[in-house]
Amino acid sequence: MAVSILGICGSLRRASLNRALLVAVQQTLPPGTTFTFDDQLGGLPLFNNDLTDPPEAMALKAAIAAADGVVIAVPEYNYSIPGVLKNALDWVSRPVATAPLRGKPVGLVGAATGMSGTIRAQTHMRQMLVFSDTPVLAQPEVLIPRAHERFDADGNLTDEPTRALLTRFGIAMIAFVERHRVPLSA
Repeated sequence: MAVSILGICGSLRRASLNRALLVAVQQTLPPGTTFTFDDQLGGLPLFNNDLTDPPEAMALKAAIAAADGVVIAVPEYNYSIPGVLKNALDWVSRPVATAPLRGKPVGLVGAATGMSGTIRAQTHMRQMLVFSDTPVLAQPEVLIPRAHERFDADGNLTDEPTRALLTRFGIAMIAFVERHRVPLSA
């Protein structure tokens, strides 16, 4: 059965290394996998629990609900995740009982110019996803250090060991999604 993956980039920059990483993830997914980008995080208003869901939040919730799994590219800003990504998590985690991330398999990837990749940001993401009871793929971890040396000026992945890692990630992500599929009742 085909698997649909939604890709969400936690960076708003068009030339973001994390956006380039999501493109590379898409290119290395197993055949038969569909991959859709959601580029709406910058349009979300700041979370306010007094408000009803704005159309942007409803669209993001619907995209997550429609996907079999989600891959989130997590940049690291000041040792944590970007505010725009936290804001999106706040919108899609409410109401708790019907949050589209509840039980939805998620894979985390991240690229950074420093030596530690995005290890701190991904650790924080894993902690936050506990709230919505979101299963997160544990291995392989995709924490790309010195990413500027692995992508060319046009954002194309040029590093073969990184491509091999992403291929392993894609295979593991699809298997993870398959393990979490809800069986159809007869």
